[in-house]
Amino acid sequence: MNRATEFLVGTASWTDPTLVKSDSFYPPSLKTNEARLRFYADQFPTVEVDATYYSIVAESTARRWTERTPVDFVFNVKAFALLTQHAAETKRLPLPLRELLSAQQRAEPRIKRPSKELLDLAFQMFESSLGPLRESRKLGMLVFQFPPYFTRRSANLDYLANLRNLLPADPIAVEFRHRSWLEEGEARAETMKFLRNHGLCYVSVDEPQASSTVPSFLGVSCETAYVRFHGRNRENWFRKGIPTVERYKYLYAERELGLWADELRRLRDVGRAYVIFNNCYSNFGVMNATTMKQMLKG
Repeated sequence: MNRATEFLVGTASWTDPTLVKSDSFYPPSLKTNEARLRFYADQFPTVEVDATYYSIVAESTARRWTERTPVDFVFNVKAFALLTQHAAETKRLPLPLRELLSAQQRAEPRIKRPSKELLDLAFQMFESSLGPLRESRKLGMLVFQFPPYFTRRSANLDYLANLRNLLPADPIAVEFRHRSWLEEGEARAETMKFLRNHGLCYVSVDEPQASSTVPSFLGVSCETAYVRFHGRNRENWFRKGIPTVERYKYLYAERELGLWADELRRLRDVGRAYVIFNNCYSNFGVMNATTMKQMLKG
């Protein structure tokens, strides 16, 4: 007998500046991040934390998040940049990590090639920082969004396989941004099999479709589904020199969301599905998340 899937719909971040400035979601009386998180958590059951990508947050910060949200609220957490082979801002590294840098590295604005010692410590600090979320049972998925240059090759397969050793206690979701992992046919089948064999959850994406982007399809490699909606603003997706938020300036039509909702409702043997809107331009994400939440009810 197939289990009913629990759908948790939310957005990526509750503090995006364009959302706060829009006055289209938060009441004007809410002036602090605390008040906004409390309000957000009354509207949605989950959120994807974006701040953890840019820096390793203090445990005290994670503890405050748990105290400001309902008992059944879930935080999905983006992995710190260095853990996903992105560059990280030197000035935002915690002191124990900066102390491992050479004088030349400390002078650089971004760290691109961390030593093994620094990377291992970054994994340990990232895991430790999430202790309060783990203890309160509010930690959902750790979302590893890899860069476009993270291609399907042996060294990167080894890196993925080692994630379970580095973070053994937490569920891990993997988002690819290079098409080599997911070309329809043998490559896609082998990637999904690899993820299943290593206990890693696939992140399905909806994004502009082009020869260089990742195919949009609903894929599942574990008992949890994870979908991220990036929008379909094809023009801005490839435009250089614009603010990052402009890439995600896209409001989905109900028809587009309805097609995804139909796919999600057909899931089988999936206990929970996270449906996250990353089109965080103004109130676009919260509007689409609200619509999708209604579509998936019942």
